[in-house]
Formats: sequence, structure tokens, C-alpha cells
Amino acid sequence: MTAGSFDYVIVGAGSAGCVLANRLSASGRHTVLLLEAGPADSYPWIHIPIGYAKTMFNPRVNWCFNTEPEPEMNGRRIYWPRGKTLGGSSSINGLISIRGQRHDYDRWAAAGNAGWSYADVLPYFRRLEHAPFGDPAFHGVNGPLWCSPIPHKHELIEAVIAGAGELGIARNDDFNGAEQEGAGYYHLSTRSGWRCSTAVAYLKPVRNRANLRVETRAQATRVLFDGKRADAVVYRHRGEEITARARREVLLCAGSLQSPQLLQLSGIGAPSLLQQFGIPVLHELGGVGENLQDHLQARVIFEATRPITTNDDLKSWWRVMKMGLEYALTRGGPMAIGINQGGIFARALAGAATPDVQFHVATLSSDMAGSPTHTFSGFTMSVCQLRPESRGHVRIRSSDPLEPPAMQPNYLSTENDRSTLVAGIRLARKLAATRALAPYVKGEYRPGPAAQSDDELLEFAKNTGGTIFHPSGTCKMGDIGSDSTAVVDSELRVHGVSALRVVDCSVMPTLVSGNTNVPVVMIAEKAADHILAAAATERH
Repeated sequence: MTAGSFDYVIVGAGSAGCVLANRLSASGRHTVLLLEAGPADSYPWIHIPIGYAKTMFNPRVNWCFNTEPEPEMNGRRIYWPRGKTLGGSSSINGLISIRGQRHDYDRWAAAGNAGWSYADVLPYFRRLEHAPFGDPAFHGVNGPLWCSPIPHKHELIEAVIAGAGELGIARNDDFNGAEQEGAGYYHLSTRSGWRCSTAVAYLKPVRNRANLRVETRAQATRVLFDGKRADAVVYRHRGEEITARARREVLLCAGSLQSPQLLQLSGIGAPSLLQQFGIPVLHELGGVGENLQDHLQARVIFEATRPITTNDDLKSWWRVMKMGLEYALTRGGPMAIGINQGGIFARALAGAATPDVQFHVATLSSDMAGSPTHTFSGFTMSVCQLRPESRGHVRIRSSDPLEPPAMQPNYLSTENDRSTLVAGIRLARKLAATRALAPYVKGEYRPGPAAQSDDELLEFAKNTGGTIFHPSGTCKMGDIGSDSTAVVDSELRVHGVSALRVVDCSVMPTLVSGNTNVPVVMIAEKAADHILAAAATERH
């Protein structure tokens, strides 16, 4: 079947795809088809911030991927949730609004990606944001994506911030302001107590535009080409195979796992891989699916001396009722916050020029993110290395587009990654022993007092560590003349073909120092300008 012809066909209605659908259809001059493999974002727990636990393992709205066995993680497969609904991972993530460090973007520009320095991208961060607080030099007030402060202080988080101050880590009330370093409360992608996904912020207000068509439960299977020009997208919908023509461009926004998969299925990638599965090579591009990076978290868990944690709330029927009532009446309380309230960006290794670890501090504890909370009063300081050196890959397993690709992040495969994570765990212990926080610590549950040496702490990370949900880099942005592993240029056009761009987390040459959702929205805002500029040039 054919879906007809559109100016733009966007694959993936996630953190980037919803942005492009909005911006490219805004003038009314261009027709846009937005394809999403998952359903509409009608599952109620998507929209309630604490509902994170209800979507973390739910195949209705989550791809529920797993990595290949990880050599440095004692052969474990690591669970990788990814959003499968309108809004993509912005509909199921932990809501944290972080941009990263200015050095991240300056590093991209220095590697040959003109227009991607911090000074270049800051206007886009301000454009996307609705944050009527802080320094207006860094924040926007009229953007679609809400960035909200946590309205009420928590006794335990205050103790963490005070303890960090004892260690020389100053309080920071705005990690997205002049400096990222410090300890404070996260800002969240929420609006009046509800999740503000990109589907809510960008797509919902424009769904009725006559020139925008949104198809859910529509899984793209390959891109078709006329010569080396992207011409159409084939997708499956209700058991049928449908072709949608793209008069101007095909835009892949399927994320760091499925955008490279689609390129490989369409004949773009390493010839040896494609030929292995009988896929004709359209264009040799060895970097497709390579350069995979992710933040690995080690969850340091403490038993608390006082029943003031979310664990305590959830094991008491009347406290659960109180939480529900507070949310119903005021859209406030624990249900409006999600999981992590407190954050720290600090230097764990001696000589680090900028923060090299990030803490997510939660007033609850569980064996893994999104799993049931412990029965004791507990809190978690999850630590991750901000700029991992380990590199992995994403590669198709077969020519079947419905089979997930093989994902191999190769966590902890460099000495720097191992030493930074161990140093981060030791920093968490130092923090727990400060005058401000020690009165709240009954004992260390994980890794536990028996683990003292670097090797023992590293073994703890290998046995229990997991993703903090930021796979990136598999369609690397770069100059193909000087970097043979580059997949897209600085305007996110795929090298060697035309009318095809990748716009999502996969284009990051190096992972940003923090959570990835807001940076992807920025990337999509910037890409929209490039796409519309190209269309204007063609008209003239």
C-alpha cells in the first residue's frame, strides 16, 4: 500500500521527532508525516511523574531492550528501556532537565563540527525552554518545553547538599546556569505537576494541523532510494506494508539504537555486516552503529535512621493515601516529582578540569531503577562517570527489521572509566560520613562495609551497575574527510547520500556531561532551522 507523498517523512515521534513535526509544519507550506512504532501516549502513568516505575518494564510503551553479554560486567546483559510511544523516551524518563557542560559542545565544534559550540547552541536551549526563573542570559521563558524547579525542600536532600558543602562542593541552584558544578535540586520537565514530554510540549498543540499526519503503531522497516537520494520510507501498520514518499527529505529520529539499525537495513553501513545478511550495499559508511557510548550508574544505597523516605511512604497505606490526595488536590507532593530530587556534579579524580561524575540522589531505594522499593527506610546516591571513554556498537542481527539489533556498549573497558567510577563511589561514602549527612545514615546497604579495596568496589559496579539510559553516538557527527567514522555532517545530513538526515542522540560525537533528553530537543530545534533553510534555498 502507499500512504501518499509528503514533503518530509519523520521516523520516530520521540524527543526529536515531535520537535521536527511541530517546526516543519508550522508555516503550513510543507506536508509532514510522523511515524511512531508505539501507541499514542494515552497510558495514564506516563503523565504522572512518579509513574516512571509503571513504565520502566512495561512493553506497552517500552521497547525493553537488553544488551549483549558485557565482558567487563561479568557477562551480564544490561536492561535498556527505551520509549515506545508518542514522546519516545521523554514519555518514560526520569524527567531531569540538564544540558551538560559548555565544554561538551565546544569539544564538538573543535572536532570539526562548525556551528555546535556552546555559544552556537545556547540560543536553541533558550528557544526550547519555558523556565521563568534564573538568569535570562541562560534561560528562555516562551519555549514549549517546561523546566520546573522542585517546589518543596526535603530534609534528606538538604542534608546531602550541606554535606557536599563540607567537601568543598558548593550549593548550586541552577545546573543549567553559568556553571554546572555543585550540589542542589534538579529541575524537571514538568508542568503544573504533570510530565512535560515532547509529545505534550510540541506535538499535542499542533495535532490538528491539516499539513501534519501522525501515524502510531507504524514501525519503519527501511528507507528506499532513487539512486542515492532518499525517496521513501517503508513501514508496517496493522499487518500491512506501506510506503510513504518523501518529496524533500527523510528524517530518522528513531534513537541511538534504531536509527543505525534502519540505515544498515537500508544498505548504508559496513559492507561486511550488510553482506553477511544479504543486504545490497547502497553506500559504504563504516561508522554506522559504531561509537556507542552510555552512562553507567553504580547505585550506592544507605539505610536511613529516620522514616522520612519514599520507602516509608509506600509501605504505609495512609501515607500512600496522603500522597494520592495531595497530588489530586494540588498536583504536588512526591507523586509530582518522580524519583530523583537531588543532584551533584563533582570532580572525583584528582586533576579533573571539570566535573567528571554526576550523582542522582533519590529519597528511596530499590534493587534497580524502577523496581519495587525496599522495606527499610532507604535512600540512594547513584553515581555515573560523565564522559566515558568506553566505546561499543549497534549492529543488525539479521535482515528482519522487527528483530532488535545487537547492542554492545563495552562498559568499563578503559582504565579511566574504571578508576573514575570507583572514585565516584568513594566520594559517595565520604559524603555519607559528613557531619550534615551522617545522622541520617544507619548503615551502608550497598556495596556494604565489606567492600573496601578498589577491586572490591569495582566488582560491586560490575555485578550491580546498570545504564542510566543515555545511549548515544552511533551516527556520529563529523567531517568524513578527516574522520572516517563520521556518519552525518554538521547539518546532520548522512554522508554519501542525499535527502536523508539523522536527528537524535545518535549524532552526538561524544556523550554530553549529563542527562540527554534536553540536549536532543536542542539538536532537533537546530536541525529544523537547517532543514527549513535548505527548503527556502531550493524555492529560490
